[in-house]
Amino acid sequence: MNTIHVDVVSAEESIFSGEARFVALPGEAGELGILPKHTPLITRIKPGSVRIELPNGDEEFVFVAGGILEVQPDCVTVLSDTAIRGKDLDDKKAEEARKAAEEALKNAKSELDLARAQSELAVMAAQIAALRKFRDKR
Repeated sequence: MNTIHVDVVSAEESIFSGEARFVALPGEAGELGILPKHTPLITRIKPGSVRIELPNGDEEFVFVAGGILEVQPDCVTVLSDTAIRGKDLDDKKAEEARKAAEEALKNAKSELDLARAQSELAVMAAQIAALRKFRDKR
């Protein structure tokens, strides 16, 4: 069976390391699908779900809050400041963080505050969407 090695790494730890048949994730210009022997690529990724199809057909989900993707014909590396395993995503925490980001957006006093709040809100919306995707697959 044709597989590709996948590493998903956060600033704090290795989140996933193993073989996969296919990887899908949110690229800056749209959804990316990566199969073994993919053309080399380096690009930024947006907040969202990394879906890893394992050799046995099971799937792993990881939420990333943006980052960098490097693809080589035999290896995929996802580097993100924040990466959370699908099974570790918490509905309540994500919803509280989304509400806090919305409040920060309302109270923004400068362009910088506004940009930070918008960015945080986008990340939290992506995390909630990733959580729903993970729950639907289970």
